[in-house]
Amino acid sequence: MAWPSLPRIVVAGLAGDTGKTLVTVGLARALVRRDRRIAPFKNGPDFIDAAWLGAAARAPGRNLDTYLMSPATIAGSMQRAGLGVDLALVEGKRGLFDGADAQGSHSTAQLAKLIGAPVVLVVNAAKVTRTVAALVLGCRALDPELEIAGVILNRVGTARQERLIRQALAAHAGVPVLGAIPPLEGQPLPSRHLGLVCAAEHPERDVALEALADAIERHVDVEAVCAIASDTPDMPGTAAPRPARGDCRFARIGVLRDAAFSFYYPENLEALEAAGAELVEISPLADREIPAIDALYAGGGFPEEHAGALAANEPLRHALAAAIEGGLPTWAECGGLMYLARALVRDGREYPMVGALPIVVEHTPRPQGHGYVAATVDRANPFFPVGTRLLGHEFHYSRVADPAGGETAFAVERGAGLGRGRDGLAVGNVVATYMHLHALGTPAWAGGLVQAALGRGFGAPERAAASAGGMR
Repeated sequence: MAWPSLPRIVVAGLAGDTGKTLVTVGLARALVRRDRRIAPFKNGPDFIDAAWLGAAARAPGRNLDTYLMSPATIAGSMQRAGLGVDLALVEGKRGLFDGADAQGSHSTAQLAKLIGAPVVLVVNAAKVTRTVAALVLGCRALDPELEIAGVILNRVGTARQERLIRQALAAHAGVPVLGAIPPLEGQPLPSRHLGLVCAAEHPERDVALEALADAIERHVDVEAVCAIASDTPDMPGTAAPRPARGDCRFARIGVLRDAAFSFYYPENLEALEAAGAELVEISPLADREIPAIDALYAGGGFPEEHAGALAANEPLRHALAAAIEGGLPTWAECGGLMYLARALVRDGREYPMVGALPIVVEHTPRPQGHGYVAATVDRANPFFPVGTRLLGHEFHYSRVADPAGGETAFAVERGAGLGRGRDGLAVGNVVATYMHLHALGTPAWAGGLVQAALGRGFGAPERAAASAGGMR
């Protein structure tokens, strides 16, 4: 079954750091300037690029991931986000064919074929001319079923270089050049250890977005890109229906959200609302008390970048600690786990955190976990029945340095987690994990959190803060 055509295009690269985020974000804002309504997507589980795309398009930046989501789920997500829009703009991840294995499973190329979208390939043209044609021709030869509809050259040094590359591509690869972008002054999208600085933290976000749009307008044929996106067939596949609204009783769920905690999939928040939640945002940086809530969602972010300010906000830390000790159901992911710990160590300095978890977390210069995760719930907890299969991803530069105790609820089959094949530290009504779940891939999560907030969770007896075997 196919459903009505949605103009769509995938912007991909030959590798990471080729400029595909720069191009996609700038293209999204340039299209918004032209009064085009954009549905922005990021291939893969990345929070940061998706948030930049959302800021540029002035619409929620969503994720499409063939590891976390079924084809029907991906189709449904695109269908819902695409209602009333002019174009779906998808940014790829890493290199075009890079995936979880040598066959390219879960790659950008696989996603593009799944959704029937043409690919515009961003090529880093620094210090190269005719070889660009060989690279593009190689991509076409590796998968002839993939439609590579155009090339955008990035970091072009001279007019002569651009001319040579255009001639070589026309003669040997048969792919049009849609734009040639010179090296840009400054760094409109600065980076740090997890990738780009978050859109929520950039002090001049809109200035950066407008500068990128200016570059795209000057150096890329935007209308040619739109024409390629419009020349697409009906979307293949059957879309999964949107989850129905759950219990009519509303649970008030607090969401830690500010510059330190910005890693939230829009679909996760929407799924909570669909399951019967009223979401209440709480800023660990600015708020001094917590409102009346029935549960807490502590998502990821960069608490290590704001450790001093988080530690200084003692009133909120103490209020959260008291509420959690009193039984508040709490789901914490990565940055949320770090914040709920007893302390966070950064550059040798220890900062007191909430203290709801009997651990000390240390920020490290190298990643401790990076990639897809698969786990099975094998112990009692408030949110999932034993036996539930979990798929997610992790990317963290921190580790548990001082595991003072507590049981874990997840057996990790793929990924690092908390270490020793375990994740999901379970203390009282808290589950804290390094794994980020996506509600479209784990539909039981939202309902489990809402039911726990309403006092109907799967239940877990009060756990001691420490156990003889430590974290196990």
